[in-house]
Amino acid sequence: MESRTARLGLFEQIKEDFSIPKNNDPALESNLEIIFNYPGVWAIINHRVANRLYVNGFKKLARIYSGISQFLTNIDIHPAATIGRRVFIDHGIGVVIGETTIIEEDVLIYQGVTLGGVSLNKGKRHPTVRANSVIGSGAKVLGNITIGTSSKIGANSVVISDVPDYTTAVGIPAKIIKRYDHLGKFTHSDLPDIDKEAFKYLNKRIELLEKLLEEKEIISSESLDELNKSQNKKSANFDLLDGYFIDGAGI
Repeated sequence: MESRTARLGLFEQIKEDFSIPKNNDPALESNLEIIFNYPGVWAIINHRVANRLYVNGFKKLARIYSGISQFLTNIDIHPAATIGRRVFIDHGIGVVIGETTIIEEDVLIYQGVTLGGVSLNKGKRHPTVRANSVIGSGAKVLGNITIGTSSKIGANSVVISDVPDYTTAVGIPAKIIKRYDHLGKFTHSDLPDIDKEAFKYLNKRIELLEKLLEEKEIISSESLDELNKSQNKKSANFDLLDGYFIDGAGI
């Protein structure tokens, strides 16, 4: 990745970075908006400059330049981080990218994402994000782990282990919940409602247990009805709550 990126000169890279929002954001109406309304683009461009200063030995100057960029864009990218071509930070506010992070080509990152470390040791301690991946808003990807090619991290997930190629991971900690064929369609909104599925499963288990109790004559259906009526009188509307939970709400 680094060799392919190095083939482009700095100004060629900056020109390419300016063109990325046209392909990634349907809200873009004019090139003027890129200048005033896309801090993610400016953060990437400023990083290109800071990174070249850093790798050529001007580390203090690179850190100062990055600090100014952070103040202006509210996006914190360490100048030593490796960022490939056509990386787009959408909205971008609150994004943090650590020193040893590697981001390959065509990665999409939303606001509030942290690509952080969990170790104080020197060496590789930040994530590697493979090409064509999507990191959802608020996601925390922590440690020297790899996000596979064309994978997606759901919003607000916390990822602490490797994510294979062509998969979707969600949750705290993130779990693999879907796998894709590498030729299949990959849509950004294709995320299951884990809470909804969990409550459906629990409700089915409760129904099975109640049925088993009745069949074994451990408890009668009349007793179960009386128990439910008694609980409804004492507390909330359980039918209403069941509806909320089944829809994945109430968490």
